[in-house]
Amino acid sequence: MSLNPRRLVIMGAAGRDFHNFNVCCRDDPACRVVAFTATQIPGIDSRRYPASLAGPLYPDGIPIVPESDLENLCLHEAVDTVVFAYSDVPHAHVMHAAARASAIGCDFELWGPQRTMLQSRCPVIAVTAVRTGCGKSQVSRHLAQKLADTGARAAVIRHPMPYGNLADQAVQRFASLEDLEAANCTIEEREEYEPYIEAGLVIFAGADYARILTAAETEADLILWDGGNNDWPFFRPDVWITLVDALRPGHETAYWPGETNLRAADILVIAKADAAEHDAIARIEANIRAANPDAAVVQGASPVVLDDPKAVRGQRVLVVEDGPTITHGGMATGAGFAAAKASAAAEIIDPRPFAVPEIAQVFADYPHIGPVLPAVGYNQAQQKALADTIAASGAGAVIAGTPIDLSARLSALHPVNVPIVRARYSYADREGYSLFAAVQQALTAKRKEADHG
Repeated sequence: MSLNPRRLVIMGAAGRDFHNFNVCCRDDPACRVVAFTATQIPGIDSRRYPASLAGPLYPDGIPIVPESDLENLCLHEAVDTVVFAYSDVPHAHVMHAAARASAIGCDFELWGPQRTMLQSRCPVIAVTAVRTGCGKSQVSRHLAQKLADTGARAAVIRHPMPYGNLADQAVQRFASLEDLEAANCTIEEREEYEPYIEAGLVIFAGADYARILTAAETEADLILWDGGNNDWPFFRPDVWITLVDALRPGHETAYWPGETNLRAADILVIAKADAAEHDAIARIEANIRAANPDAAVVQGASPVVLDDPKAVRGQRVLVVEDGPTITHGGMATGAGFAAAKASAAAEIIDPRPFAVPEIAQVFADYPHIGPVLPAVGYNQAQQKALADTIAASGAGAVIAGTPIDLSARLSALHPVNVPIVRARYSYADREGYSLFAAVQQALTAKRKEADHG
């Protein structure tokens, strides 16, 4: 090890931070990561990044501490540099972190795509977004199915969601619901993985993305990256797709690192355009022209369909929404609420008066949430609290806008003795647009560019 290695703290949320460490620091004796700080995800700030992932320079692993301890940690550990490595925060949030670091004498760094992306031997199509909740996974599943229909062997790799035992989660491959049970996946993980499995697709995830990429390449001729939050890809993309949300005009240039995705994309998808006002779409199109005029632009829809409309007709309904979209994604409501408004339900129940303490804390932490219940479930206590809140509400039916089978998930923890009706949503091209055609065109152009050196 270097006699005077640079001492670093990496600010993260159990995803980008670990990846940046693995790629840039793990085998570098010139730097020493003394800790990760953690935010956004409950309960991850009391663990260690294990020695089996941290490598031989870190025989005791690396502590993970609350972000609130940043200043004391840096002073106590004589830290030289703070590296910011998480996503979906306003630009001002990043600079507040920079101010905290510089006020105690530290350098502050943002490591970019060139430094942190891995190179695949297969072509890579990456799906990213400017905010959490734009519909990345819908688009990824749409493309995966289109690719399968052409005979292509595509491996889907999901941005990390390492909420459990990190050593056991180094490389994960999910092909069945039994795989999810065996891995003890949280509701948040299942929201991302279950729809792929239901569609007959295999998905990879974990904590060590060099190893994950190698595993996926053994059974694929093409990699499809399904991004998390509004982070940029871990792999160097041949085609970079970024979603902007037609229901949140202006957000495409206001959040880190979503604006990077906006500016770097080959294809920009204006998602949920079917539910937006013309003026909102026009505003987004103007922002696209200013930031990335060379990108292809596609408008997409996200139709929502209830599994059993009769079960909610005339009922007092409680709406459960996709957790990350409603919490740090910043949306007041989601697809479930839209389905409830369009249904013949007698009333939409506000869950807040019935929230048990664990769920009440979520509402306190995210005061923007509307009259819906976010499907939080990072541990069994939260999952039981979710079931208890549903039971206490007195609802005659539940509309679940989360992508998982919520009834099956909660039944083992607390029977919910009312119908839980799924609100399903998927990507659809709007008339005059074809996302898959745009992807094929971009891939062809990249191949020609490579052939001509």
